[in-house]
Amino acid sequence: MTRRYIVTGGGGFVGKALAKALRAAGHQVLSISRASYPELQELGIRSAQIDISSDPSTWCELFTGVDGVFHTAAKVDMWGSYEGFFKTNVIGTRNVIEACRRASVTSLVFTSSPSVIHDGAQLNGVDESYPYPKHFPAFYPQTKAQAEQEVLAADCKNGLRTVALRPHLIWGPNDTNLIPTILERAKLGRLTRIGDGSNLVDLTFIDDCVTAHLCAMRTLETKPDLAGGKAYFISQGEPTKLWSWIDQILKAHGLAPVVKSLSKRAATVLAYLMEGYARALGLLGIETKPLLTRFLVSEMSTNHYFSIERARIDLGFTPAFTMEQAFKRTFIQSV
Repeated sequence: MTRRYIVTGGGGFVGKALAKALRAAGHQVLSISRASYPELQELGIRSAQIDISSDPSTWCELFTGVDGVFHTAAKVDMWGSYEGFFKTNVIGTRNVIEACRRASVTSLVFTSSPSVIHDGAQLNGVDESYPYPKHFPAFYPQTKAQAEQEVLAADCKNGLRTVALRPHLIWGPNDTNLIPTILERAKLGRLTRIGDGSNLVDLTFIDDCVTAHLCAMRTLETKPDLAGGKAYFISQGEPTKLWSWIDQILKAHGLAPVVKSLSKRAATVLAYLMEGYARALGLLGIETKPLLTRFLVSEMSTNHYFSIERARIDLGFTPAFTMEQAFKRTFIQSV
């Protein structure tokens, strides 16, 4: 059955892949983003250039007659002003919720992040019962956590059912963030291993990330009481040594493995100094990003992998690809 969906952030890595998958399945899709993306329009995906942090009364009519919304739009960065993160991640999410309510949309799938529970500890297979931290290491996880809580709190209000997905380190063909950042830093000689290189992390292949979103929407539409108001970790379910995986990527691109290294303690001190320098320049009106932040140091040196059992049971989500298969599909086989 053909349905009508909105994808916010349709020009992003996840949003674009999701919009294409929905259209390929025969659904009507509207992509909402700040820029125009002709490649989506060529596929029959309608586009609207909207800043979701703006007054929703000026664009909420776009939600009329829509069956479900996938809210993937976000400000994702390791550095920046609190106001910038809050405007997009919190105000933007509130406005999407409000637009859904005004248009009587019944299903909202929110793309969250495992970083909403980041507290600097070793996260070894934790599940969704793990609490939000009392203090956040950066503005990104802080504002994503607030947005996630507001999405989940909106469940069962005005007929809207909601769910939050927490995919971790999304990668794959057409990646616009993770893989390009690794390659750019390696080519500039700025890629340094933090810690002893043994830390395990979860990663999420883009195809399975899209599948998880579709599973979540289907569950909201057919069994809303099962998933409504809940958060779900999403990944390949295959904890991987982060730095070995990075070396694999470098090798696939003809680059040397990472040889420089810093202890976590030394990297944390260096990040603290770099953050201070960036703040000082900011006071002078010079915007710059530190090469290291304490949040990044923690992310790159600690274990953080999660149980996806709840997603398996409630959403019927099972990764279709192993890490090895995903790697071949991304870097070896033509897609």
